[in-house]
Amino acid sequence: MEKYNIVLFKNKKKKRIIKKFVILENAKSFYNKMIKDNEDILFEIRYEGGKECKYELALVEVGKNQKYDVYTTDELGRNIRVKLNEEGFNIMEIKPFLKEEKIYDIQKNKKLTSKEFISEYLKKSDVKLISVLNNKVIVQKDDKINLFSLKNEIDSIRFVESLSKFFIKEKRSDCMFITDTSTPQKKYLLSILENYGFDKKILYRKYTTFPSSPQDLSG
Repeated sequence: MEKYNIVLFKNKKKKRIIKKFVILENAKSFYNKMIKDNEDILFEIRYEGGKECKYELALVEVGKNQKYDVYTTDELGRNIRVKLNEEGFNIMEIKPFLKEEKIYDIQKNKKLTSKEFISEYLKKSDVKLISVLNNKVIVQKDDKINLFSLKNEIDSIRFVESLSKFFIKEKRSDCMFITDTSTPQKKYLLSILENYGFDKKILYRKYTTFPSSPQDLSG
C-alpha cells in the first residue's frame, strides 16, 4: 500500500497529489529533491484569478491522523500551525513551494519564463534599461523597445526587483532597473511608447490575464 504522498497545497487547501510512495525513504528523497530544485525559481506565482495565493509542498502519511502540531513559516517569519480538515492524513513535513510565473511577450504573443526572458532580451552584449508602467515591463535597448505584460502592477515591480537581485548576484552591470511609478515617470513612458506605436488601450491597462490569441492584446 502506498502510505506516503507528496501533496501540493494552495492557500492551506490540498490541491493535488504529486506522487505516492510505499517506502518512506523514497518519499523523503523525492520530496527533498523537489524542494532543492525549487530554489532555482527566480519569479514565482503569487496571484491567480485576481487573488493572492501561496503554495506549499508536504510529505503526508496516509492512514494516520495528525499526532503533533506542524508549523510552517509565513513571509514575516511567523510560525503558522498547519491543520488538515481531512481524517487519515498526517503531515510529516511541509515547506513553502514556488511555482514558476510567466511573463507575456506582447509583440511576439507568447509566454516566457524568467530564464527565457533573460536569455532572449537581456544578453550581456548590450546595455539595457528596464522600467515599469502599470502592469507592463519595458525593455529599452538603443532605439528598440520590447513590451511585456504581467498580472498586475505589484507583479511588474516584483519582477523587475527580482531581475535586479539576479543581476547583482551574477555581478552584471549591463542593465539599469527603474521601478519609479510616479505620475511624471508614467507620462514620460507613455509618451515614448505611444510614439513607438503601442496602442493606448494596452498601455493604460493595469490588470490582465495572459491573452490567448494575437487579437487579444488588451493586457
